[in-house]
Amino acid sequence: MKNRTQELKQYLQPGRHVHLVGIGGVSMRPLGLVLKGMGLLVTGSDMNASVSTDELISRGIQVSIGHREENIAGADCIIRTAAAHNDNPEIAAARAAGVPVFERAQAWGVIMQNYRNAVCISGTHGKTTTTSMVTHILMEAAMDPTVMIGGYLPLLRAGHRVGQGDTIVLESCEYCDSFLNFFPTLAVVLNVEADHLDYFKDLADVEKSFRAFAQMATDCVIANGDDPHTRRALEGMDYISFGLGNENRIHAANMGPDWRHFDVVCDGKIYCHVDMGVLGHHNALNALAAAGVAWHLGVAPEAVSRGLASFHGAGRRMEYKGRFNGADVYDDYAHHPDELAATLETVRTMGYQRLVLAFQPHTYTRTKELFPDFVRELKKADVLVLAEIYAAREQNTVGISSMDLQAQIPGSVYCETLPEVTSYLREIARPGDVILTVGAGDIYRAGEALLK
Repeated sequence: MKNRTQELKQYLQPGRHVHLVGIGGVSMRPLGLVLKGMGLLVTGSDMNASVSTDELISRGIQVSIGHREENIAGADCIIRTAAAHNDNPEIAAARAAGVPVFERAQAWGVIMQNYRNAVCISGTHGKTTTTSMVTHILMEAAMDPTVMIGGYLPLLRAGHRVGQGDTIVLESCEYCDSFLNFFPTLAVVLNVEADHLDYFKDLADVEKSFRAFAQMATDCVIANGDDPHTRRALEGMDYISFGLGNENRIHAANMGPDWRHFDVVCDGKIYCHVDMGVLGHHNALNALAAAGVAWHLGVAPEAVSRGLASFHGAGRRMEYKGRFNGADVYDDYAHHPDELAATLETVRTMGYQRLVLAFQPHTYTRTKELFPDFVRELKKADVLVLAEIYAAREQNTVGISSMDLQAQIPGSVYCETLPEVTSYLREIARPGDVILTVGAGDIYRAGEALLK
């Protein structure tokens, strides 16, 4: 992989023409904008027009809707999203013409080598939130960071930022081992769980990938000492542990009852005090990781306190959308049983009379592999509405449907389409409810349609 990254370096130079396949994606869009800012000619394509493609066009990037071989004309190299395979018309045309094809993660790997501090934040859950927290802190510290987040951060009014400082912060995803293309100076491991089982064989295979990622860090690793899978993945390695347990080098003291107010202790000394703008046990852990990054980078404690206090969530992370018929509507990206558990646990502390959950499973393989865990967590809702599985990059070769979940959860309702979800929510919403639209696909549209 490293050799390919070195090869790509020669193409990511001012004046070269790079074409991005899937340019509207959450980390492809900022990549296109960063490359344009570096002086490259950037073009791209995506299957569908969207707010993302509109933004790229408004910034002077030519975007073609639909994938056709003529779209790559004149390109020196191609960079593709993980969802674009060799049978994509543009990829196939490039390979036939001898135009080199690179992966998105390889491009970020090239870019991050230009920075003194490359902070790569990994984990099965919490990556977007923790990357956003670190961004808030570094902005408060006036470090002018470059940032790539796999979501929307209100502070940036985007999911990315091109700064002039010596630090880059990147959300680092394990899917297809993409983070192994990175060059972290500081690697963060938030947690390790069995996920992306369409690529990884099992949990042990996931742990092996995270270990390889952590071993690439040239400065240090900050990892969750409370998580047994993380400990097993990094066994025998030297790392700075964070967690709620006092045995961790970075831990919380004087914790309030709602997980929002605590002191951060680093190597036995209070580093800073935290009054968080977000709820939940999982967010306390995310904040400890973010504070650990700041501590290691030598950030003043006051900037950490201010940064975490000003963070009120990234887009689609318990994002308040509005009120309908007296019910508060929130949207969340949770698409793994553990994420679902954390979200529901947090919402239960908010004092609503009834928790109405509209859930859209994400990918057929994840739904099948983690089926019993999904059933266990989904049963915790007072009212459960199941949208059909969001396919994302997959075909339904395993023969599964949300109807299979409905069959295991008494009282749940199945809706084949999102308009049906919206219609059902409109019928049942009442004062005292919290309505959650949850999933990594387009379930948020059901809640937005409700509010319209």
